Amino acid sequence: MAEAIWSTDTGEAVYRSRDPVRNLRLRVHLQRITSRNYLHCQPAAQLGKDLIDLATFRPHPTASGHRPEEEEEEEVVIGWQEKLFSQFEVDLYQNEAACQSPLDHQYRQEILKLEDSGGRKNRRIFTYTDSDRYTNLEEHCQKMTTAASEMPSFLVERMANVRRRRQDKRGMGGGILQSRVVTWEPSEEFIRNSHVINTPLQTMYIMADLGPYGKLGYKKHEHVLCTLKVDSNGVITVKPDFTGSKGPYRIETEGEKQELWKYTIDNVSSFAQPEEEEREQRVFKDLYGRHKEYLNSLVGTDFETTVPGALRLFVNGEVVSAQGYEYDNLYVHFFVELPTSNWSSPAFQQLSGITQTCATKSRGMDNVAYFSYPFTFEASFLHEDESVGALPEWPVLYCEVLSLDFWQRYRVEGYGAVVLPTTPGSHTLTVSTWRPLELSPVAELRRFFIGGSLELEDLSYVWIPGTFKGERLSRFGLRAETTGSVTFRLHCLQQSRAFMESSSLRKRMRSVLDRLEGFSQQSSIHNVLEAFRRARRRMQEARESLPQDLVSPSETSVS
Repeated sequence: MAEAIWSTDTGEAVYRSRDPVRNLRLRVHLQRITSRNYLHCQPAAQLGKDLIDLATFRPHPTASGHRPEEEEEEEVVIGWQEKLFSQFEVDLYQNEAACQSPLDHQYRQEILKLEDSGGRKNRRIFTYTDSDRYTNLEEHCQKMTTAASEMPSFLVERMANVRRRRQDKRGMGGGILQSRVVTWEPSEEFIRNSHVINTPLQTMYIMADLGPYGKLGYKKHEHVLCTLKVDSNGVITVKPDFTGSKGPYRIETEGEKQELWKYTIDNVSSFAQPEEEEREQRVFKDLYGRHKEYLNSLVGTDFETTVPGALRLFVNGEVVSAQGYEYDNLYVHFFVELPTSNWSSPAFQQLSGITQTCATKSRGMDNVAYFSYPFTFEASFLHEDESVGALPEWPVLYCEVLSLDFWQRYRVEGYGAVVLPTTPGSHTLTVSTWRPLELSPVAELRRFFIGGSLELEDLSYVWIPGTFKGERLSRFGLRAETTGSVTFRLHCLQQSRAFMESSSLRKRMRSVLDRLEGFSQQSSIHNVLEAFRRARRRMQEARESLPQDLVSPSETSVS
């Protein structure tokens, strides 16, 4: 006989089904492999007779009247929450004095009907449903591992007190609170009863009574074959998994004479007929359609859209950190400047903010202050000039880093500015900063002892101010020192009717969006061309200031 291939994977499997769980059917097959029958050696009737009679090996009938061969192997098809009584329950509920709850009396009536109809069909295989006491007690004594001697950890002990909310819903009487909202000194029983996982769950256990012949009905011989759990989302948990193509599972009983049992679990649920599947699809389609209409009614039709030719910019940002500064206890003052042409923001919109004061931590060679300060703002761009030479400007983010000393006096640690990203998505920007510097040592002493330092009257002077109308912005004579850097994390969203594929305005706005998309590249090229243009203009002014006799004919022709 070939050696049996056992399935050692007894972990749980999770399935999801839209079909009602009442249609679930399982076939459980249980068979004994080794028997605990022992040989009864009878004395020989005659001298010289050393052969044992074959009748000696014949098994004796059990006390229940069933032959042992009938209890060697058993196969049962079980439905969801189908109650199969064990021998212990049959003996218990036949005594009316043992029935205490309405469920006990119901079980007693069912058992009496079974006895009148010829007795129960199952022998060793039985079930515990969600309403039985075993289900409630089993939730508090589950093991986390397969080890024989498991030491529960602190988390396991806490999770053992967590109860699952049942599927049955109990009515709430009235709208008046029956208990206090806050319990200041909760007891252990109160914590155990109140600690409930909110997902409704139903449990069912398929059991086996592996007791010896004629001695069925003892709790110590009960073994769990399969555990089924179903929640309200249609998730079915089976432990162990269906046998399928795998080998059978094995159970070794404990005691003086160990026995080996094998069993299999198969899903024998009937498949739905094509007519039923079609009807179910129609029902689901109608249900989803009604749900979609319900969601549309919640959202409404007054979805705010941009005007034609406009682009709306949403920025959800975060001041992440600042590093590389001289002093501790840093905070950042920041604001967004919108170009004066074609940009606007709502009246309630706040375009500036100040972070909290944050102490620095040593990270490598730098001292880093982590702010994690969120901010958000909204701005709109309305393109009116369709000329090719019109170059749209983009909002600029300014930041000012300051530090506080023990006496709550502040010092300016640095100024910085950066153009907001022109493409939607997530961006991480690192802004390098600088601060004005005085060459006098008295200024540095004053900065160290009593606070205060040189400050910019207009923070937009860090970049090109929006109010500047000239051709040249001179910073001649301004001495500055490079300080640290500030890190921003920006999540940019853009909204425009031109993004809609079916909109007729897409062709009209395409040139505008192309210029907006390539603003960073165009601005860099524009800066290079401006630099060449300024250099050429200075060369021309220098030639005009020289005497005419010093200018060579070749230079005149070049100019």
